[in-house]
Amino acid sequence: MVIIQPTPFCNINCSYCYLPDRSNKHVISQSTVTKLFTELFASGWNNPDLTVLWHAGEPLAVPIAFYREAFAMIERLRPKDGPWPVRVKHSFQTNGMLIDEAWCDFFKEWNVGVGVSIDGPRELHDAHRKTRSGAGTFDKTITGVRRLRDTGYPFHILSVLGRASLEMPEEMLAFYVSEGIDHVCFNVEESEGDYVSDLFQGAELRQRYETFLRTFWHLARADGRVKFVREIDHALPRVFRPEGVRARNIQVEPLGMINVDSHGNVSSFSPELLGYKNADYGDFLLGNINRQSLAEIYRASVDSAFLRDIKKGVEACRAHCEYFSVCGGGAPVNKFFENGRFDSTTTSFCTLTQMVPTDLILEALDKFEQSLPDDSLATIAQPAASSAQPPRMP
Repeated sequence: MVIIQPTPFCNINCSYCYLPDRSNKHVISQSTVTKLFTELFASGWNNPDLTVLWHAGEPLAVPIAFYREAFAMIERLRPKDGPWPVRVKHSFQTNGMLIDEAWCDFFKEWNVGVGVSIDGPRELHDAHRKTRSGAGTFDKTITGVRRLRDTGYPFHILSVLGRASLEMPEEMLAFYVSEGIDHVCFNVEESEGDYVSDLFQGAELRQRYETFLRTFWHLARADGRVKFVREIDHALPRVFRPEGVRARNIQVEPLGMINVDSHGNVSSFSPELLGYKNADYGDFLLGNINRQSLAEIYRASVDSAFLRDIKKGVEACRAHCEYFSVCGGGAPVNKFFENGRFDSTTTSFCTLTQMVPTDLILEALDKFEQSLPDDSLATIAQPAASSAQPPRMP
């Protein structure tokens, strides 16, 4: 996966935003994008299906003309035949406020994946997602959502769950259904960078989130109009996978993720580390694509102190966490911001994103098995997690 910050600028000022430089209007140059993809495609390291996520800031603050030129250049460079042909899928994560007919036409032209950040009904959304003058942004965001919906263009919604919305699974589902939203993703408000969430100060968060997700998932499946819940649907193939196939975690692999800021600076591992500095690890950067080759950047990632400590954290998870077969070692950025160390194990983030969905899936499987005649149980595939001890919270 390649994550590109076309600009650090964002046109709104969410209360829980962790980005340190969101007033900066610098835009990545076309020459930087060209150098990045020239290096990447020449390396032969990319998968046959390459996802390019344009994620800022607000990526739609950069004009359509920029993306049309960049996408056309990437298409010219893309290997189309030979031993390593590559298919490229571009995606945007946007606050939706700038979506108009021209953006919808562009999305269609390039078959762009679109995710819109909206936190639910007006009172939940406007509590945190505000303009720089402090006004709510719901009206403009829902207008963008409705434009996508009315043109029939597929999209998903990303909602940040806070203290209030965790108590409102029924209301959240009713909102999505009323707006014709059928693909939903959740992020629980978390501590990253300079933002510290008060959600993580209470020991009851796991139970509250588990109750929310169980209720939402079961109601959504019964209703049938929300067809995809990321937290469950992405976990299913990780829990139920072929024997001997490990769960891949690209956040702990050198250049499993290539994260590039608007100046061409490159990081790997968790993209949220891009732009931060630390006394032990410096600026978390591995080089600059305008000055170093991708091979040099890879060597820097392999030799980095933070990879050394990330590996220690992965091995600690392998040794002590019974969910390791599902998650593969956790998210380094959350270990760092929650625990203060990469070489640590359990975080609230992994509890919510890995353990809770796994528990709910296995709970549902157990109920399903109990509903079947005894002679039917032998035909049911066992989850990959069953090769370890039954999941529990370490």
